Amino acid sequence: MNNSHKIAVIGAGSWGTALAGVLAGKGLETALWGYKPEHVAVLDRDRENKKYLPGYHFPPSLFPAVDLAAAVRGCATVCMVVPSHGFRLVFEAVAPFLEKGCRIVSAVKGIENKSLMTMTQVMAEVLGPHLQEKGISLAVLSGPSFAKEVALGMPTAVTIGCHNIETAKELQSIFGTERFRVYASSDVIGLEISAALKNIVAIAAGISDGLGYGLNSRAALITRGLAEIKRLGVKMNADPLTFFGLSGLGDLVLTCTGDLSRNRTVGLKLGQGKKISVILEEMEMVAEGVKTTLSVYDLAIRLQVEMPILEQVYQILYKEKDCSAAVLDLLTREMKIE
Repeated sequence: MNNSHKIAVIGAGSWGTALAGVLAGKGLETALWGYKPEHVAVLDRDRENKKYLPGYHFPPSLFPAVDLAAAVRGCATVCMVVPSHGFRLVFEAVAPFLEKGCRIVSAVKGIENKSLMTMTQVMAEVLGPHLQEKGISLAVLSGPSFAKEVALGMPTAVTIGCHNIETAKELQSIFGTERFRVYASSDVIGLEISAALKNIVAIAAGISDGLGYGLNSRAALITRGLAEIKRLGVKMNADPLTFFGLSGLGDLVLTCTGDLSRNRTVGLKLGQGKKISVILEEMEMVAEGVKTTLSVYDLAIRLQVEMPILEQVYQILYKEKDCSAAVLDLLTREMKIE
């Protein structure tokens, strides 16, 4: 098969599996790499990811892979779907096998804890001079998209961003289907910031719901949360309009209101009185917002951006602040002009 039609999806969780299914469903040769050999063996045997995405059967051109080099070699497009805390380590292993001129798409919604970098920034740092020498393009895929609904073929719209808009359009054509509509953008940082930060607001919305507050409270959190996301993003030179698009407002609404939202679920349980350590222990999949809260708290201090909702979520997650006290502190802040 032509190299332009061979794709590797790195990360065999629910979202990686769903994206690999979208691509393979178009007849594209798609390798789905997982880091645990025993998990990949089960995927290969069952032709289904029963652990993370049960009930979805793989298209014929989706191939589970445990050999990273074999999965990546010959691919014109590589899609990274690894949680942010393990992203750098996995990408360092991927980098030596990348083809010249290949496009790497991050579908990860998080910010690295120590470096405070987005995933495309992490990839640029790992590749160093090879980024230019090999003519590699870095891109990001984001938007309101629960893996389960994408796998079921429910209509979904997302955005792919790349600094080179022509490359974004090429990727738009590769990923897009009748049920998976893809928009193109050149605002990479805006897409990454909105995608990462909406998870923090979703935790806050879940806390509000868990405390038994109503729809008014949730709407206020979503709206003021969006203002905080935009404030930080603009400080990082993002296009303000990005935050009112699919990756911003769209994903924020989905994650703050949807029952499939892992981050909202974390908040819900916190509001109901559970400890964060217990909640995380009970979860099978990663809630990116927990680690991202720590990253963005440090980033907001570094950039001197006021983010009161983030501040309270941080206090709850990392300083064991009482949820009701955090809400009271938010509500009794000095009155502002909107």
